[in-house]
Amino acid sequence: MRGIQISEYLKTPEGLKVSDLPDPVPKKDEYLIRVHAAATNFFDILQIQGKYQNQPPFPWVAGAEFAGTVISTPSGSASPKFPVGTRVFGSSQGAFATKICAKEGFLLPVPDGWSFQDAAGLFITAPTSYAALVLRAGIKKGDYVLVHAAAGGVGLAAVQVAKAYGATVIATASTPRKLEVAKAFGADHVVDYADPAWPAKVKELTPKSRGVDIVYDPVGLVDKSTKCTAWNGRILIVGFAAGTIEKVAMNKVLLKNIALVGIHWGAYTINDWPALVQVWEGIMRLVAQGKLKGTEYSDDEFVGLERVKDALVALGGRKTWGKVVVKIPASEDNDAKASKL
Repeated sequence: MRGIQISEYLKTPEGLKVSDLPDPVPKKDEYLIRVHAAATNFFDILQIQGKYQNQPPFPWVAGAEFAGTVISTPSGSASPKFPVGTRVFGSSQGAFATKICAKEGFLLPVPDGWSFQDAAGLFITAPTSYAALVLRAGIKKGDYVLVHAAAGGVGLAAVQVAKAYGATVIATASTPRKLEVAKAFGADHVVDYADPAWPAKVKELTPKSRGVDIVYDPVGLVDKSTKCTAWNGRILIVGFAAGTIEKVAMNKVLLKNIALVGIHWGAYTINDWPALVQVWEGIMRLVAQGKLKGTEYSDDEFVGLERVKDALVALGGRKTWGKVVVKIPASEDNDAKASKL
């Protein structure tokens, strides 16, 4: 196969190189999958820099989120869930390659009508947002929901889930293009959070300026968000994309009866597996209803493993929106090349 193997940590993604590698050998409980599209994530950048909480031993293949076609099924299964040829998406270490091994619990079938590129960016973002809003915040029809960084991967998923549940969505972003994208995916109102007065502007958009019922925050804007949160509001702490872990003035939380609610989707695989099933059933229901669609970044096109570094640089520069996905053509694979010789 071909892939991006990491043998030493890099300062930036520009140093990533594609090389010929041995095909991965699936374990007894693993599928072998031909990768057609791989999605990029901020943690991919951290991992190649040696700064992520999950650092595989050298050498390892970068990337974690993908969509592709099943090549072989687990040797230990007489009736595999995903037969050879099934279109699947999921997560496993080594997505920036033409082939990857993955366990059944981390795979799902590509939804009907979805491309590999759209499906490649679904596995991490959609369940994070769905679990946050539905399981943790108890979203309901009529709620006012503030979504920060609404044009990002998890942000656009949150906008769509909130709208599907009958909420009014106020979206924040940092550029006119990102505000336009958030609006295109269903946001009712958009606010530039580069404006220091954004909390007041958000509050004015709610009935009688009472504030929002739910704040979805993957950035690190909890303290300022308390200014526009309603009585009994819930602030979902999704991440700290701004780069610093906040210290919140707890008197503000107390005076408004605000609940600060953490959401770590990855930890559900360890602590609450039944919730994973519940969340994915809910997501697929929204997909079938046409209320949740793919969020592939389309202002530029990334084709081939050589473009992975460009995709990660664009993502790290925070100029993109949605999910930045790299298409991996069949011609990229060594097997395909060999058959033409």
